[in-house]
Amino acid sequence: MEKIRIGILGAGGIANTLAAVIGRMDEARVTAVAARDYDRAGAFAQKYGFDKAYGSYEELAADEELDLIYIATPHSHHYEHMKLCLAHGKNILCEKAFTANAGQAKEIVELAGEKGALLMEAIWTRYFPELNTLRELLESGAIGRVKSVEASLGNNLRGWARLDEPELAGGALLDMGVYALTFASMVLGDQVAGFDAVAKISEKGVDLQDSITLRYKDGQTAVLHCSMESMLETRGLISAEQGMILIDEFNHWKKMTVYNKQKEITAVYEKEAGIRGYEYEIREACRCLREGLTESPLMPLQETLRIMELMDAIRERLGIKYPFE
Repeated sequence: MEKIRIGILGAGGIANTLAAVIGRMDEARVTAVAARDYDRAGAFAQKYGFDKAYGSYEELAADEELDLIYIATPHSHHYEHMKLCLAHGKNILCEKAFTANAGQAKEIVELAGEKGALLMEAIWTRYFPELNTLRELLESGAIGRVKSVEASLGNNLRGWARLDEPELAGGALLDMGVYALTFASMVLGDQVAGFDAVAKISEKGVDLQDSITLRYKDGQTAVLHCSMESMLETRGLISAEQGMILIDEFNHWKKMTVYNKQKEITAVYEKEAGIRGYEYEIREACRCLREGLTESPLMPLQETLRIMELMDAIRERLGIKYPFE
């Protein structure tokens, strides 16, 4: 099987992680990388043994030998960079958060549709095989009817410009809250009837901590916390009539423990041995390309748009608006 040829747009931290992961995969290989200057791109390409390095994103987008471009820049620039790649008809796998707001996301989805290009959001938890196990547990009735979901994720990330600055669509919501919202969506679905949200806002106007409660049409709730200035216990909890499921580090799916009504452990599922976890989204993108799909059923574009719209609504409730909006 011929490997899918991938170009990485950006040469930062996530780009290094992806390059190392893809280098160990059979389905794909990275053949080119682009940074804002050639020296940085050249050093990156040499480190990982890529064929080509570009000193501009325009050159990468124009490379006719690439099957897929991975957008690895900060989310404040995703809209601009996806538009550039789609102008050249490129297939795209884009890091989360997909864009800075829903308006940008809708425009990108429409443009990809016009081009007939594959477009996927690389929020890796949607592609983990452990999600299949969770769905089987819930569908089997192992813990009864789910009543609520809780999720928390936080680290002290102050001082990172991409999070501190409003001009870069900073704040905890788009960087970490998106994981909690996605977790709630994976368990409870999309029938959100309303929400409440409170936040601590920085002197520059970005959200440092968020507490969000989602209310669903059938009475279920999701209570979500995220912070970019303090440590939070990273866990996801699914509470039901006959038991509960606790997921350690839900944004990595480290371990899943099932409890019965008496709070006794009935099953434990350890994370599947793999490379780093990013291989699953790459593998899915390769599968979609080979099958001629323009979106992944594991993360439909409608779901990407819905989460972006929900984050827009939460920001509006909190009074957070980016300077470019």
